[in-house]
Amino acid sequence: MKNAIILVMLLVSSSTHALQRGESAPDIVLPSTSGENVRLSDYKGSWIVLYFYPKSFTPGCTVQACSLRDHHEEIEGYGAVILGVSMDDIDVQQAFKKEHGLPFDLLSDADKNLSSEFDALGPDRDRIARKTFIIDPDGRIAHRFDLVIPANHSAEVLAVLDHMTDATNN
Repeated sequence: MKNAIILVMLLVSSSTHALQRGESAPDIVLPSTSGENVRLSDYKGSWIVLYFYPKSFTPGCTVQACSLRDHHEEIEGYGAVILGVSMDDIDVQQAFKKEHGLPFDLLSDADKNLSSEFDALGPDRDRIARKTFIIDPDGRIAHRFDLVIPANHSAEVLAVLDHMTDATNN
């Protein structure tokens, strides 16, 4: 019986598809700190830096958000928009955005639909894992970060955007 349970657990955990480079990004509607519901296709024609983080106001998530804030203009210079996603409700997201002066929108994924589609849930599937995806102007996954170090994240994002936009311009 124990072996059967382990086998079922392995089958369930391996059935989640991790989006890979070149695949179309899922397009799920989520509430945003802009006051509007947004979907990724709203940004077609732009690069998107879609970052998933576990919880607003926690140390690592604050460092990551502020790192992206501090380099927001440089990231925008590549024609990219930044969108942050957590399970926090929109009121918490609004407070987090205001307290840290974040110039980009945060999305509330309380139902974990977008996080699930991007395979951005932690092993217990009860919280969002720290992952980032760069989506190209055609809506396809251009790059994914499965290991994110909050303090260095904006530098990594900028390096990938520089490489990606350089490659598309040549």
